[in-house]
Amino acid sequence: MPFATEVISRSGGRDHNEDSCAFAESGGAGCWVVADGLGGHRGGEVASKSAVQAALDSFNSDPQINQQALKRHMQAAQNAVVNAQSQEPGLSTMRTTIVLLIADSTRALWAHIGDSRLYLFQNGSIAFQSSDHSVVQMMVDAGDITPAQIRHHEDRNRVLRCLGNPESEFRPTILSEPRAISPGSAFLLCTDGFWEGVLESEMIVDLAKAEGPAEWLTFMEDRLLETLHEGDDNYSGIAVMVR
Repeated sequence: MPFATEVISRSGGRDHNEDSCAFAESGGAGCWVVADGLGGHRGGEVASKSAVQAALDSFNSDPQINQQALKRHMQAAQNAVVNAQSQEPGLSTMRTTIVLLIADSTRALWAHIGDSRLYLFQNGSIAFQSSDHSVVQMMVDAGDITPAQIRHHEDRNRVLRCLGNPESEFRPTILSEPRAISPGSAFLLCTDGFWEGVLESEMIVDLAKAEGPAEWLTFMEDRLLETLHEGDDNYSGIAVMVR
């Protein structure tokens, strides 16, 4: 396969991990998914796992790299969460963010909803960074705060869009055209518990030092652990390098 992938998912400073992440490869293409469950009382875990599995199942049934396929994978994830809500009334309020990447050796497409992020690294810098669906991102867009202030703002956990809301509110951001990639390109998909603890400049430095995705994640996790406190969020990430 043209990709090298590594995954981590930890409970962080909490007793229970409500993040989920996984990937699948088929016929020279791949699909990578990270989700951050919301809802507590097991609901977040169920929501994130349901969404990730549904997205991968959809990809495995149609491993094409085009926007129509990507939309189907996102819709499958949404449907899975809504169906799980109806089957267990106690979980009716569960929600999850999601970030989803599909790619082959030359092109990539991605989509997200919520504040889990995708970063694309090319030529030693960040070529693309997804924009959160959150209150603090709206404040950045309005010029009220700087991007650097997002990580420590009191409203940083207020998500405006997520999976599990009614269909009328299902509004993911989906890349309109495939992005060209080549050997040396790298992706990081991660939850807010991950990116809040690692600055973008640090991601770039650690990527330059790393010989593979496992080492890259280790370098970044070491930084995150230096400031981790009891009660801090779960953190999860998928590192993907194009070979």
